[in-house]
Amino acid sequence: QVQLVESGGGSVQAGGSLKLSCAAFGYTLYWNCVGWFRQAPGKEREAVATFYPTVPTYYADSVKGRFTISQDNAKNTVSLQMSNLKPEDTAIYYCAAGEAPWVGGCTRVQSRYNYWGQGTQVTVSS
Repeated sequence: QVQLVESGGGSVQAGGSLKLSCAAFGYTLYWNCVGWFRQAPGKEREAVATFYPTVPTYYADSVKGRFTISQDNAKNTVSLQMSNLKPEDTAIYYCAAGEAPWVGGCTRVQSRYNYWGQGTQVTVSS
């Protein structure tokens, strides 16, 4: 049984930083694409970043230059380092895995990802 478990969420003031981590059990993350998605109150879930080592990394325009996705193969984890956080970053953040990469990158289509974590809340106050 595959499980993705996120951690690292919390409350922070604008301008602060948080690092989210996602640990995988029963699945090896570097086999395929991994991604971070988020859902803000009243909004649809959206892709934040996707990663596979040999294809271009995707970042949403709203987080470029502030967020960094990375993967630790030894620990079988994927992380999202978030800096200079803004109130509009407030959301539930989900990690996802399981979609095969293609030369152009990893898909942002959520239904293509087989495995999802339960989500972790990030709240940024002004």
